[in-house]
Amino acid sequence: MKIALIGPTYPFRGGISHYTTLLYRTIRRNHQVTLYSFKKQYPKFLFPGKTDRDVSKSPIIEEGACRIISPMNPLTWFLTLNRIARYRPRVVVISWWVSFWGPSFFAIAAFCRAILRIRVLFICHNVIEHETFFVKRWLAKLALSAGHGFIVHSKEDLNNLKALVPKAKVRLVYHPLYSAFNTGGFSADEAKRRLNLSGHVLLFFGFIRKYKGLEYLLGAMSAILKEIDATLLVAGEFWQDKTRYLDLIKRSGIERNVVIKDGYVPNEDVCLYFTAADLVVLPYTHGTGSGILQLAYAFKRPVVATSVGCLPEVVKDGVTGYIVPPCETAPLADAVIKFFAEGKASEFSGHIAENSGEFSWDNIAKTIEELA
Repeated sequence: MKIALIGPTYPFRGGISHYTTLLYRTIRRNHQVTLYSFKKQYPKFLFPGKTDRDVSKSPIIEEGACRIISPMNPLTWFLTLNRIARYRPRVVVISWWVSFWGPSFFAIAAFCRAILRIRVLFICHNVIEHETFFVKRWLAKLALSAGHGFIVHSKEDLNNLKALVPKAKVRLVYHPLYSAFNTGGFSADEAKRRLNLSGHVLLFFGFIRKYKGLEYLLGAMSAILKEIDATLLVAGEFWQDKTRYLDLIKRSGIERNVVIKDGYVPNEDVCLYFTAADLVVLPYTHGTGSGILQLAYAFKRPVVATSVGCLPEVVKDGVTGYIVPPCETAPLADAVIKFFAEGKASEFSGHIAENSGEFSWDNIAKTIEELA
């Protein structure tokens, strides 16, 4: 089957880029696939990070991508459509995650559907953005209304999609594991030594944004430290004022037990951080899903997460981790303390390994085949 895949890939960084590349790698094993990717992503004033380019020494790359689309240049949309028209795929698969792409993705999807008579499938990482308002919802509805079928990764996104596109043909398939990052090569003790850490290590990983709830984890640390000796490792690029977090750490008197690695973590270092971690903590205040969770599972690391989005669907409470209410420090502290006090690491890791087949890239590929 001929498939046209649209989404970010190297040299762009981040979870959606990695996802698109690994999906491309998977489906091209059994199908003829062309990946249409981006020349440019966001204008600088819309991107809070330092750069959208991947500076990793070991980037995740799959050859053959056609880097042609720019959201700010409609000419590139029609150049892409021209190539798709000549390619004549059975289905066009589009990665959707942010409303900024609404006009360009609508133009491409609507033309493919109405003029080229090609099926259009959206893979929705976020149906609605984390920080949203009316215009963003309208742009999401505009673009997604051009789809024939949809894949979502959480029940919340399934409901969000049904609210925007009531007759949507949608399938729920959980986010696959990011096993490509688990390159191994050293033990947990060695990873901790390289990071100058010791004892119990909690990991908060990824871009620091308000909805990620880092402030609640920092707020829980005083209670945690009364019961266990632990270090919180915060690894990721701050997308908001870092000072407020540093002030909270200082006021709480936990400076000696919090290590901050501010900056985008290159691919070759991801294994180091997750191997060093005993427990990954996702204290999100809201959201629909998390690629960080699938990174943790790829390393068989148990997770304490809040009851938002897909987190309580994927983290089995008391089996692969613990689920706690969002925006509360006491239950978060209690869960972390319980994990270490009861020695749950080996048991939970074993359950994660047993359930890994539920989070396979082949599941996504099979669903694309069924919806095409």
